Amino acid sequence: MKIKVTAVFDIGKTNKKFFLFDESFREIHREYIRFDEIEDEDGYPTENLEALKNWAVAIFDKMLDSKEYEIQALNFSCYGASLVHIDENGKPLTHLYNYLKPLKDGVLDSFYETHGTETQISKVTGSPKLGMLNAGIQLYWLKLAQAEVFEKIQYSLHLPQYLSYLFTGIPVSEYTSIGCHTMLWNFEQKDYHDWVYKEGIDKKLPPIQSSCKTTLVNYKGHQINIGSGIHDSSSALVPYNRSITKPFLLVSTGTWSISINPFNEGMLSLNDIENRSLFNMRVDGSAVKVSRLFLGNEYKVQVKVLSDYYNVPYDCHKKVKFDQDIFLEINRNFTHMFKWFTMYSEHMPNKTTISYDSYEYAYHQLLLELVLLQEKSIKAAIGKSKIKKLYIDGGFSDNEVYIQMLSQSMNKMKLRTANSSLGSALGAAIVISDKMLEPKFLKNNYAVKKHVPLNLK
Repeated sequence: MKIKVTAVFDIGKTNKKFFLFDESFREIHREYIRFDEIEDEDGYPTENLEALKNWAVAIFDKMLDSKEYEIQALNFSCYGASLVHIDENGKPLTHLYNYLKPLKDGVLDSFYETHGTETQISKVTGSPKLGMLNAGIQLYWLKLAQAEVFEKIQYSLHLPQYLSYLFTGIPVSEYTSIGCHTMLWNFEQKDYHDWVYKEGIDKKLPPIQSSCKTTLVNYKGHQINIGSGIHDSSSALVPYNRSITKPFLLVSTGTWSISINPFNEGMLSLNDIENRSLFNMRVDGSAVKVSRLFLGNEYKVQVKVLSDYYNVPYDCHKKVKFDQDIFLEINRNFTHMFKWFTMYSEHMPNKTTISYDSYEYAYHQLLLELVLLQEKSIKAAIGKSKIKKLYIDGGFSDNEVYIQMLSQSMNKMKLRTANSSLGSALGAAIVISDKMLEPKFLKNNYAVKKHVPLNLK
């Protein structure tokens, strides 16, 4: 007898993963791949959308023919700030533009002159000024820069919803993708912001469908319930929200480290906006306070710097264990040594100056500086909320040096880590199910571990 499963595509900026979960949400199969980026018309690196599409269809079709598994449902978890603009035949009209692509001069000035001040817009949309990371601004820019292409757009789909469209043929929008720092949504009015209607962009956005809803599709002779897709940070929150009742903060780590506070009340304050906090959405459209840190991306760059400096293999960082004596020595005589490539900190030096003979010492120094930024990001997300429990999942939950240092710096909170391999994929499987989660679900499925600060003297 075949095992009944839910399939999930979990699409990150770097790794593209495919999971199968059984009816108890246990992972029973996974595959992953990476694609080299291609260049858009301006020569800027971007996602190879065609390769992603072909891989997704091929791997799903292969699993449909499996003699072990019967796929009953399919869903998608993807990174945000990424839009696929399709024509009347469902064909992409442009590249999937990289959210790090610089905006041309004058675009944002034009936007704020026409539609309101930066503070006014940011406060009600929960979106700081982030350039192409504001997906709504991508649409505004496209209308200005490529008017003929913009006119041909039948629908603009967020990446999770585009992947869903590939399998259902039904174009939809979805709350968590709309609400992730897009500048599209007015959280006070619970509708698209007025500027979206004034620019006619609402006509390019398909009807909104809940991320909990599925559509029964006959896909190549198989009856499959297919979800509309979900933004990865919101997806990572689902297993926690459904199994924990007391207030907590989740730090979902990867290319971005996202500190997520589902217990914040009210709109963002001016101080929140100045600290670059923002809103994401829950699956029901309610606001979730978030603070972002480009942790994984910066880490990847700096580890390459260290491997070159010490002439060691790049993967050397994976073998470094937390050393209490090194930490104490660095902490006792602490000074900032690293200049960031993809982030800004008021304390960073004008250039990187490493004063250690040992790779292990330099690596501990790097992690300590990153953890100090992580601590600041966590506190910004917590704000005035009374939260005493902290969960870490994603790639850095396996990094012993990061976790131990964070445990020391956040020693007044109860810190827990969860299995890094599941994260948003498991949330995407759960959100399209109507099953209740047991109180011990996280412990049983996420391999949750407690971490207690060391008594360092």
